[in-house]
Formats: sequence, C-alpha cells, structure tokens
Amino acid sequence: MEALAIPFLLFVGSLLALQAGANVQLSGAVGSPIGASTLQLAIGAGLLLALTAVAGTLGAFSALADAEPEHLWGGIGSAVYITAGILLFPRLGALVAVGLFIAGQMGASLLLDGAGWLGVERESLGLSAVAGGLAVVAGTWMIVRAQASADSLDAALRNRGGWLAVGLAAGAVLPVQGAVNAQLRADVDAPIAVGAFSFLVATATMAVILAATLALGRTGRPTGTRLGGVPWWGWLGGACGATYVTSVFVLIPEIGVAPTVALTVAGQQIASVFVDRYGLLRLPRRPISRARLTGVVLLLAGVALIQLT
Repeated sequence: MEALAIPFLLFVGSLLALQAGANVQLSGAVGSPIGASTLQLAIGAGLLLALTAVAGTLGAFSALADAEPEHLWGGIGSAVYITAGILLFPRLGALVAVGLFIAGQMGASLLLDGAGWLGVERESLGLSAVAGGLAVVAGTWMIVRAQASADSLDAALRNRGGWLAVGLAAGAVLPVQGAVNAQLRADVDAPIAVGAFSFLVATATMAVILAATLALGRTGRPTGTRLGGVPWWGWLGGACGATYVTSVFVLIPEIGVAPTVALTVAGQQIASVFVDRYGLLRLPRRPISRARLTGVVLLLAGVALIQLT
C-alpha cells in the first residue's frame, strides 16, 4: 500500500494546483470568493453523494447517529481553511499565506504522529522525521522568498502577528480534519460516504459564513450572470477538493499523518512549477528562478526524510 500511496498522493497534491486555478475562474464569474467557495464545496458534496449512491453505501448515513459526536465535525476544517485563504491572501499575499499554511500542516502532522492524538497511531519521531519536517518548511520558505520581493515580504510580515497565527492555525486544521475524518471512517466503514458527509458539513458551514458576510455587508452578493464564461475545468475545484479530502483520511491510518501531508504538499509544489512556467489554467506566466527550484528540491528531500521514518 505504501509504495502505491507515494505516487498517488503526489498526484492528489497536484490537484490542489488545479483547484486553485478553478477557484480563481469561478470566483471571478460569481463575483464573490465566499460564494464561489460555497458553490465549489456544494459541487464536491454532490459528486461524493452520487458516488456513495453508486457504491450502494447511502445506508451508512444512518450509522452516523451512532458515531462519536467529536468525529462529526471534520468538514468544518475545509471551511476554516478556505475562509482563512480569503482573509489572508489580500493581507499577506498568496505566497506568504501558502507558506504559512504548509508550515502549519507540517507542524500539526508531526505533532499528531508523535503524540498519537485523535486516533492516530503513535509514531516515534526520529531525527529524520524532524529534519524532514524542517526541510519541508525551509523549502517552502525558499519558494516564497524567491517569488515575493524582499521588500513586499518584509512589509507583509511586519506587525501582523495575529494574521500569521491565523495562517499557521488554518494550515494545522487540515491534518486535524484528516485525522477526525479517519475516526469517522472507522465508525461507519464507508469512506466515500464519510467524504460526502464531510463536504456537506463544509458546505453548510461555508453557507453560514456567506450569509453572515452578506448580512454585514462584507462581501458582494453572488451572481450567476458570468458563469457561462467559466471554462470546463473551472468546475473541477470541488472534485479536486473531494479527492484530496477523501484520500487523506483514507491513507492517514496506513502511512501516518506527516508522510501523507508531506507528499500532498510536494505534489502541489511540483504542479505549481509547471503552472507558473507555462501559464496554465489562465494564470500569469512566472519565471522559475534557481532559488525556487532549490526550494522545491529541498522540499522533496524533506519528504524523502519523512518517508524514511
């Protein structure tokens, strides 16, 4: 299983680059990033519900009544992560925000593995695991530093301790979500149904956030007048997110939280190099500097070290 998990999770991580591009397209068409995120989550939930029906496991939803209450809230993590991105991108910039998310993911995943919390099998964190986690964070920092100018990066980081904490916490939510959903999977033994439920919870949470921001006048009212201009792949963000969430909680019990997170992060960064180099997904073409490539190599070396544990 572990040998197959490595290329699969790299692929799943690469889907996050497609999800980001798709969300940009849909957000522009809807006129509201929160409205677009709610729509993407609803699409993912609908897809997983359809797959649950095809698999004949809709009856698993009745077993949710017997699940532990603390195993039911995993889907909130997706809404927290998406909302944090909406708040942080204009304040810190996309690159700095993503760097904080990855640092938060790695810190939380190593903590969950080392402490054995939330039903995760406890793993002894040796020197290679700690060194690998630090290498992933250092590689990510190099990527951020290479893409953002020193002045803009320093300006983004000065006097923004609260927002930096939000970014780290939002990243940490993702491995916690995976661990909680893994517990729910153990309760009902139907992974696709668990993924569908998680996305339903995420959609409902995001809908509440959308309603609150509309009531407070903090976001534009979503419209559908420009949806016809969204490319076909612009509708795949929900499917990419559904694949990521389901794959993570299925594989966490098999290979651990830190390897799962590290591999998806590596896949995302590798894909982003190609997206930027060739201007894919209607995103701006950006040169790939030597420093950024060095950061990607360091990140991959960190993943390899974590896999050795």
